[in-house]
Amino acid sequence: MTGDGHLLPSDVPVTLVDPSGRTVDNPAFPRPDDQALMVAFAALVTGRRFNEQANALVRQGRLAVYPSSHGQEACQVAAAQVLADGDWLFPTYRDTVAIMTRGVDPVEALSLLKGDWHCGYDPNEHQVAPHATPLATQLPHAVGVAHAARLRGEPTVVMAMCGDGATSEGDFHEALNFAAVLRAPVIFFVQNNEYAISVPLAKQTAAPSLAHKGIGYGIQGERVDGNDAAALLAVLGAAVARARSGGGPQLIEAHTYRVQAHTNADDATRYRDESEVTPWLARDPLTRLSAYLQLSEDQLAAFRAEADRVAAYVRDGINTDVEPDPSALFRDVYARATPQLREQAAMLADELSREAAL
Repeated sequence: MTGDGHLLPSDVPVTLVDPSGRTVDNPAFPRPDDQALMVAFAALVTGRRFNEQANALVRQGRLAVYPSSHGQEACQVAAAQVLADGDWLFPTYRDTVAIMTRGVDPVEALSLLKGDWHCGYDPNEHQVAPHATPLATQLPHAVGVAHAARLRGEPTVVMAMCGDGATSEGDFHEALNFAAVLRAPVIFFVQNNEYAISVPLAKQTAAPSLAHKGIGYGIQGERVDGNDAAALLAVLGAAVARARSGGGPQLIEAHTYRVQAHTNADDATRYRDESEVTPWLARDPLTRLSAYLQLSEDQLAAFRAEADRVAAYVRDGINTDVEPDPSALFRDVYARATPQLREQAAMLADELSREAAL
């Protein structure tokens, strides 16, 4: 809550760089310096190339599924970039680019979507929680981590990401209520890409905006242009600083668009026309930031080369066959295996030994 007790978000989403690359002044949110924006742009280029490579791996049968964040990369990059060492990121299934930007090995970040192992990476190494496939279930956990850190006197801030569809889930509202009452240092970052699979936003909520949903819980809301990397860094960065200084939680809604289908298993043409997608292509976060930074061809080539290097690394890593160990499914489920888990493990080991004897 701000000093005057104001909880309402901005009437229009905060924008600092418009789609043509021109600056937009906003006294409440200073524009990040060019160095921060160059770091963001490099990550945007890599994120876009990563999305392309992941989609190709799905078509090759190397990934089971991939929820692309094409067009939403600015949200992904900014969410990770504003966090400090020791802060936590709680991602959803569509936030692989954010996970990678946070420092997780990109091959490990895709392990869950490949169908390998429980998570694919060590959450504690980079303070990145596992991908959350069920909607909003990670949000109460994020509040718990933030509250625990506050009780220990640690300066940790938690970035809890979700989509517009998740705001219709009970876990979302329970998490907001707990966070407000506990004054937990957590930012609820909603990427409003206009669709929850095939359900448009208008059929989900009658609220003036998703950011308004924080008012009933005593949480300040804010709206930001989700395709403007500069505005995202400014708004999310301010929220992180506020939470770290004891200002409590904040709800931020980024207005963006899901350019591609929900996943490779979805046919978006069944519920939306291409004419709806086309205007959003002109608001692409990469071309917008490139126009603002006025990068040279040599600079752009260097960023693309690094992105291609990451894509090649991902391609080689995912195409490396791993001999699965079925018994590994029972490890790390509990600190001490339950009798039921031991029984199941023994049953599987018996089946495997009998099969090997044939």
